[in-house]
Amino acid sequence: MTLWPRPEYYGEHRLPLRGKEYDEMYAIETPVRAAPPGPSLAEINAWANALRALITRIGPRFARAEARRQVAAYLRGLLSPVARKNGWQLAEQAGDRTPYAMQHLLGRAQWEADAVHDDLFAYVRTHLGDPEAALVIDETSILKKGTHSVGVGRQYCGMTGQLENCQVGVFLLYASPHGQTFLDRALYLPGDWTADPTRLQQAAVPADVAFATKPVLAWHLLERALDTSLPVRWVLGDEVYGRDGRIRYALDERRQSYVFTVDANTAAYIGWEQVRVGPLMATLPPEVWQRLSAGDGTKRPRLYDWARVRTASVGEPGWARWFVARRRVSASEDKEPAVDYFMVGAPEETTLAEIARGAGLRWTIETGFKTAKGEVGLDHDEVRSWHGWYRHITLAMFAHAYLTVMRARGNATEAQKGGLRPPTPSILRAFKRNRAHSCP
Repeated sequence: MTLWPRPEYYGEHRLPLRGKEYDEMYAIETPVRAAPPGPSLAEINAWANALRALITRIGPRFARAEARRQVAAYLRGLLSPVARKNGWQLAEQAGDRTPYAMQHLLGRAQWEADAVHDDLFAYVRTHLGDPEAALVIDETSILKKGTHSVGVGRQYCGMTGQLENCQVGVFLLYASPHGQTFLDRALYLPGDWTADPTRLQQAAVPADVAFATKPVLAWHLLERALDTSLPVRWVLGDEVYGRDGRIRYALDERRQSYVFTVDANTAAYIGWEQVRVGPLMATLPPEVWQRLSAGDGTKRPRLYDWARVRTASVGEPGWARWFVARRRVSASEDKEPAVDYFMVGAPEETTLAEIARGAGLRWTIETGFKTAKGEVGLDHDEVRSWHGWYRHITLAMFAHAYLTVMRARGNATEAQKGGLRPPTPSILRAFKRNRAHSCP
């Protein structure tokens, strides 16, 4: 249909036409965005076969056939479009009349979550391993009601930024160029829990579990990952872990590169003088700062101004430590731009641009928490026991890893085709809507 040019005014008084009246007069149709194409039958079959292979992989960890069938149903439920991944909802998804079988799998069935975790570790290493990958450490909170769920208590909740009744778990994420997924986990027990033997016994907490701070839990997870053949370029963490010098010294001894956020009062030696990072970086001349990318954002590269100063280091020759500052590019000349500070350890030939790209990977864990909670119900458990928490979390992490691997395969396929189709996550969502995970 040929449309007349749109006039700016009409009529005797040259009144402007606006909105619906304008569009109706000149037959302007509202454009309708085409729905993204769904997955092909070959893709659906490939994903179903990959899930079947994953279930077969962990099958030997379950001695009884009933448990093997139930864990397959549990994983399919976590991957389903069910809004809430609790016992009742997963049972309904599996066609069970009651949640007993799902609750039995998490509570009384004979299997070890750590053994399944070993399979998860191998799965991630096989499908996502890359020399440029990073290990990212952080904690997340799970809001709870009542006082009986293991580790629950009134403590700081990152979700709300205030004290809440919640559980806190420390997580290790593997951020690879092929995708990001969780690698390990540890439940934090507050001091009032570890000081109460009766409470520990009721939640089936192992007798050898003692109070441990979040940085101590984080180091156990990092050490377990670094003691394997997993390729890792960077270890990253926020200020909670950056203020603990023991982690940094342990990584220096391993010659493992790291970037940890620190506060402005963090001190280190330059020569024989102890200096604090905030005042030190404030004295640097403008020509020292470099505008570098911390990685691609949703629309454009994430640009910041960066500067670094070498500090006294420990370890073998060729290893260096730096104070690094990242200054936001200010949009207003009369407003002081915000500055973040880091302690960095890496080979002395490492460039500032490489450090900037490495530091930018820390935020992948925020996306990981969002997708794991939204897509596979990481925080949907309704268990009270220690082993119940680890079982649900481990299976949710495995489901998240499966989705990450499938997305990586889809992205690689689309790259070979020239990127003519939309991003793979939307196709996976369509796949879940089609309930194609009902493979035997």
